[in-house]
Amino acid sequence: MIFRQRHHPRVSWALKPFGLLHLIGKIEAHGRCARILAIIIAEILGTILAISPARGETRDSFAIKAEFGPYAVGFRLVEQYDYSRTFAPLVDELGRPFQGERARPIQTLIWYPAEKNTARHMTVGDYVALGRTEASFGHPHGFDDAADYFTSGIRPTYPDPLAATRDASPVSRRFPVVIYAPSFSSNAWENVDLCEYLASFGYVVIASPGMGVQHESTHDLAGANAQAQDISFLIGYVRTLPDADSSHLAVVGWSWGGLSSLITAAHEDRIQALADLDGSIRYWPGLVKSAGIDPSRMTIPLLYIKSQDTIEDQARLEDAYSTAAGPSVLNHWTGGDLISIQMLQMIHPEFGSMVFRNQNFWDHEFDRLRFGDYTRADGVKSFGWMARYTREFLDAYLKQDQAAMAFLKSSPSKAGVPEHLLGVTFQAGAIKPFDQNAFRQDVSKAGFDHLAEVYATTKKSHPEFKLSADDLTSWAWGLMYEGHFVEGLAVAKLADNENPSSNWVITTLAAAYLRAGHRDEAVSTYQQLLKKDPRDAFAATALAQLNAPRGK
Repeated sequence: MIFRQRHHPRVSWALKPFGLLHLIGKIEAHGRCARILAIIIAEILGTILAISPARGETRDSFAIKAEFGPYAVGFRLVEQYDYSRTFAPLVDELGRPFQGERARPIQTLIWYPAEKNTARHMTVGDYVALGRTEASFGHPHGFDDAADYFTSGIRPTYPDPLAATRDASPVSRRFPVVIYAPSFSSNAWENVDLCEYLASFGYVVIASPGMGVQHESTHDLAGANAQAQDISFLIGYVRTLPDADSSHLAVVGWSWGGLSSLITAAHEDRIQALADLDGSIRYWPGLVKSAGIDPSRMTIPLLYIKSQDTIEDQARLEDAYSTAAGPSVLNHWTGGDLISIQMLQMIHPEFGSMVFRNQNFWDHEFDRLRFGDYTRADGVKSFGWMARYTREFLDAYLKQDQAAMAFLKSSPSKAGVPEHLLGVTFQAGAIKPFDQNAFRQDVSKAGFDHLAEVYATTKKSHPEFKLSADDLTSWAWGLMYEGHFVEGLAVAKLADNENPSSNWVITTLAAAYLRAGHRDEAVSTYQQLLKKDPRDAFAATALAQLNAPRGK
């Protein structure tokens, strides 16, 4: 949202009665010819934060109010394409055939635990410059001049150093992974300070720009799905990183990125936790429903951090976008743990750190969004605690850190939070139903030679659990297909015990005997099947082959 956002899904309706929502609507109606003006308005949502070393600070400088972790932070830029999706049009802006790569660009920013070094730190200006090539690798687009509303506000902080050093040597071990999903039409570095902060505590953090089907995000399911596919692309890419442990992975999303993150998690079981920073799942539940997602069926933990808002704000959003209305996602999040944090002193734009570096916003915009007399300093302090809770959440669920879990469950005062800053509720998820995966894990521990005993015990402790004939035969054939013939025979025998009259169960048992090296038992079982059903061609053919003279 820093350079290219037309308007924001949260702030555009929360701008109160002074007319910005109406103005944004007029800008949309004029389309791309109003792009520059739209950017000026959209930047009210701005983004970035910056955790930086000690320095002389201007009034616009920002430093996260949270202590960094034990690791130095490295930064790496990867410019890659998702060749499975088309991005650039057939015809360019001048009406000529498009020249160049048309696949979807995925500008990939990576922060990681690094070895200590004395290299030059990345600056605010270094990160801002990446925004101009995020979809045009090597060819800067957009504006960066004194006449631009955003640039003029943030330019004094360009020299400010942040925590990361570019291409630093990574620490030689594997770390849990955090995918960061930016807000509506926003840059991948919008929350750079949060990303650096998490990396300093032992996480590999990866982000790409917030884009819709094309460069700009759109307030519809197609746009949210496009960003969700980008997240899935990054999850696949993580497997190529030697310092990343993709078996421990979470997604952190702000605003529209929170909605796209949920869409991804609903179809991607490699995601083990979601952290949603005032995300659009709360404000656009209608799109969650349209995506076919039932929040009650989600079993992963969710951290949701809320800003100041009102029922009237939500009503204005739903008046402007009928697709926003729907059943509450948070009220129906019952399958997984839900940690809900109400930030009492933060407005929505303050969940992204760059706004703290832009005095234009504080001089001209944010006073009209706030309740009471809260100040920029209150927002900075609150941001630090937002980052802290995000990190503790990740530590608890990706690193199984019991101290972090205790932190999440404690009251704010016991956690050391200043008074009147935030409120926390911890809602434990429902006990997960016993399923086939859980049963298979129990069998694996006991051994397949004890399969019948484990199943009998399971039915007593979980009366609702039952394996059908299809469940068991599919499992047996899967084991045999993978070369686990002894285990496949054990499952086929259980299937026969439970369903002795099924022809397919008998066929499976015969095949399992044969593949496990028990030829006589296989012949006997096929004969049993042929006696039961003389027209069974499968049994007849198998017996003919087994009884054929050797060598024929």
